[in-house]
Amino acid sequence: MPRTNYEIPDQAGKLAVVTGASDGLGLQIATRLAAAGADLVLPVRNPGKGAAAVERIRAAAPRAQVATMDLDLASLESVGACTDRLLADGRPVDILINNAGVMTPPTRHETRDGFELQFGTNFLGHFALTSRILPLLREGSAQVTTLSALAARSGSFQWEDLQYQHKYEAMKAYGQSKLAEMLFALELDRRSRAAGWGIASNTAHPGLTVTNLQTSGWNLGSAKTSMRTRVFRTAPTLMPFLVQRPESGALPALYAATSPDARGGLFYGPDGFAHLTGGPAEQKLYRTAEDREAASRIWAEGEKLAKVAFPAVPAAR
Repeated sequence: MPRTNYEIPDQAGKLAVVTGASDGLGLQIATRLAAAGADLVLPVRNPGKGAAAVERIRAAAPRAQVATMDLDLASLESVGACTDRLLADGRPVDILINNAGVMTPPTRHETRDGFELQFGTNFLGHFALTSRILPLLREGSAQVTTLSALAARSGSFQWEDLQYQHKYEAMKAYGQSKLAEMLFALELDRRSRAAGWGIASNTAHPGLTVTNLQTSGWNLGSAKTSMRTRVFRTAPTLMPFLVQRPESGALPALYAATSPDARGGLFYGPDGFAHLTGGPAEQKLYRTAEDREAASRIWAEGEKLAKVAFPAVPAAR
């Protein structure tokens, strides 16, 4: 059975923006936030799935205020249009959860801007989104929680070929993108504290959770459902100590984004065996995430490739 041992504090009056909330983890996160009283903006790539998600959220939380916006994180033009709309609306953002992503397509795909799909969607799309709505995050003294993954533990940067143009390896490219997200989250918190932006930024991972993230990635570009997908979908029933459902997988991000005990610059995930399943808990940073030089370098790459610029941070004395 899913562990639901985290009760979200009252979120009435807060605005939460959750990417990738049309299904899976994002839908669970959004539903729980709505039930706690938060107003929601759900930037989604598929309007039909977004409308269905809104219906499901309102069925669980009838008084929820939920709106969708068009967003394709694999298109910087789409990110710009979505953020322009948020800025025009002008409402401060209290919670931003950078959740959407793509995982391990078996062959190399590119975003509309020519980036490797996982790096461009998981990291650059969220980097650009966060940068462009920074004024709203500052006004809301926002909590920003960015979803990383277990794969970040073994992730590394292929600095000479970040886009995996020469030799594509699906899992290595995924690990690179999730490590980039983790370092972005930690560096955002450091810069916020140094410059007084008033934003707290942390990172979380869902353990090993069955969602469309895995199953759609493995089948991207194929008309057939892989055996790997069919087996994995049954895993929470067959191996509940190793694999969990989205109801449980959403808990670390929810804790990181809403708990009064959660802090910026920290890492949260499941507390069970090998951090694959369980309730939310603070976890030790992966060794790969402690590289401050890599964090600064990937931040600079993000600004250059996504064509955005965060405010300058005062030099340390």
